[in-house]
Amino acid sequence: MHKALKAMLFGGGALAVTAIALASWEGLLAPQSVADPLVKHDVRIVRDSWGVPHIFGKTDADVAYGLAYAHAEDDFGTIAETLAMVRGRAGAMLGPDGAKFDYVGHLLDARTVADKGYMTQLSPDTRALVEAYAAGLNKYAVDHPEEVPMRALFPVNGRDIVAGFALRSPFFFGLDRVLGPLTTDKLPPRDSGPGEQRGSNAFAIAGKRSGDGVTRLLSNSHQPWVGGVAWYEVVVHSDAGWDFAGALFPGMPYPALGHNNTLGWTNTVNRADLIDTYKLVLDASGDNYRYDGQWRPLERHRVWLPVRFGPFVIPVPRTVARSVQGPVIENKLGAFAVRYAGMGDVRQVEQYYRLNKARDFAEWQRVMAMQAVPATNFVYADAAGNIGMFYNARFPQRAPGFDWKGVLPGDTSKAVWKSYVPFAGYPQVINPPSGWVANSNNTPFIATAPGDNLDASKFAPELGIETFITNRAMRFQSLFAALGDAPIGRDALLSIKFDKAYDRASWAGKRQREILALDFKDAPDLAKAQKLLSTWDFVQDGQGDADALAAVMVNSVSMLAYFGDAMPDAREDFTAQVKFLNTAFGRLDPPLATLQRVQRGNVDLGVLGGPEVLRAIHSRRDEKLGRLVGQGGDSFIMLVEWGAAGKTGAGTVSSESIVQFGAATSREASPHYNDQAKLFVAEKFKPNWLTANTLAPHTESDRRP
Repeated sequence: MHKALKAMLFGGGALAVTAIALASWEGLLAPQSVADPLVKHDVRIVRDSWGVPHIFGKTDADVAYGLAYAHAEDDFGTIAETLAMVRGRAGAMLGPDGAKFDYVGHLLDARTVADKGYMTQLSPDTRALVEAYAAGLNKYAVDHPEEVPMRALFPVNGRDIVAGFALRSPFFFGLDRVLGPLTTDKLPPRDSGPGEQRGSNAFAIAGKRSGDGVTRLLSNSHQPWVGGVAWYEVVVHSDAGWDFAGALFPGMPYPALGHNNTLGWTNTVNRADLIDTYKLVLDASGDNYRYDGQWRPLERHRVWLPVRFGPFVIPVPRTVARSVQGPVIENKLGAFAVRYAGMGDVRQVEQYYRLNKARDFAEWQRVMAMQAVPATNFVYADAAGNIGMFYNARFPQRAPGFDWKGVLPGDTSKAVWKSYVPFAGYPQVINPPSGWVANSNNTPFIATAPGDNLDASKFAPELGIETFITNRAMRFQSLFAALGDAPIGRDALLSIKFDKAYDRASWAGKRQREILALDFKDAPDLAKAQKLLSTWDFVQDGQGDADALAAVMVNSVSMLAYFGDAMPDAREDFTAQVKFLNTAFGRLDPPLATLQRVQRGNVDLGVLGGPEVLRAIHSRRDEKLGRLVGQGGDSFIMLVEWGAAGKTGAGTVSSESIVQFGAATSREASPHYNDQAKLFVAEKFKPNWLTANTLAPHTESDRRP
């Protein structure tokens, strides 16, 4: 979430409050949730030889209970932090950095949204699922009280789980890019997109194009390697017909992507314009705003944010406001209301659950037509050989005639949308003649071979569909084109996925040209570095002498490039990168794998690739170590294959996967804390055992929580 929110909350003058001990304020500022009625659950947690939990239950709710307990065994601390944010307790746990989440929760009124929609929008089966998940977390907290980070955080209930979706969802399509500037007296940018560099790749190859009749889905979501949006792998089985292998985030009662026996999907973040900002016209008192010729009261109420400072928790008062458009932020430029896709809707909890249990393409599409997941592309494949790329974005039904990328007038209902474009109106590429679809966070009008792509002119500009083309999209275009009409088999697909090149027409090529155009006659060291950079082959495979220099160059500006933001001065930035390499290595050409590392516990491995290549490695620069240390990018990768029709095992599914560290996300003492890292850096997969019979020879533990 945008760091500017912290400045709004805690910048400026001293707080006119008295420090009060933590225990005195916890109950007052954040009342304890009431646990759902107790239900007995019949569940087994079977861990395979990689520590991945396979959950077996009689009912789907049994499975959700076991999933919660298993995930808590591997990463209870992160789950607790997530729950603290949902409960308005992040500031009490994490201090000022956590309090910004609490503020946003109040601003979006996430808990009220969850409470209102819980009984009216969710089916009994979904409510049973989230309540069982909450019960599993409660059980773990009771069994391990020493790990519970703060008093009164547990028990949690199903409404808490649903509120987590309501709070986090809009940040996946860029709400922080709007709120951040508004909280620091600035206007939001005209572009849209997530506030962090969350790229992803997704590929589907139909059996008719694969050469061996096998339909393949390659899931390659790029997420941070630790924290609340880091992937966690699981396989689930219920006697009620829920069989699914995939990955989820902390707080989810089911996988968000992966596959069942007959179909699967993966997601990539998209950048549709789904958020609108309105400037309100206030009266002289500042308490009323004009709307359609009448004055309406601005709804304001005081909230208290419990914020930890050392051993104390201080109650920080803040005011949140709302207008007819949505939440309001008041700053030096005026009062601004924000309206975003999916406001007031909690059915995405339902939609993902139903997608997990869909059995064929028609059923899957009917579930997608719920439109409850407000944003994220879906790339789909199934046992019948169907493939598709769906630019899923809950497009507001906007009226023409307004500058929808700018700040809108807040005094007229004509600029306030109240409905959405139907799912049939979304950009969709289904079973193209080329036999392949792909997305790498790029415009949906590049999704397959050029002759099979959608016509952008057929989609209204008011939809706000992105036109951005990532380096990764440029590369998959070139790589698929180079294959011509040749089959796209397993090896060809993996070669594309693990490609490490930058297109010379991309931002990386532009940055290199800027540096090569500089005059370094007065700086021999920089001239030497410039000459080395001129030899770069644009491939981060560790084979070129300039790869390390190129790595620090692109890492320095990749985030800015991803959003099209202004770059730092080329001379100053290049000087800093050269100094970094010379200080760390005494040379400009260390092997790339020596510079770029995957570090976890006692594991310290070199890794190839880089930011914004198909083999995505996002790194932070560690000045003390003199290294680029991986922190995101390629994380959970899964290759799913459905057997060729007409052959033995026709339509049967198999899959392989890998994560960057291991199943025991934050349990350093576990052998599975980092046991997948060697495979990850070697670009290899581990097997997935999808049935009880295939799992049996590879079972590490089998227990009931």
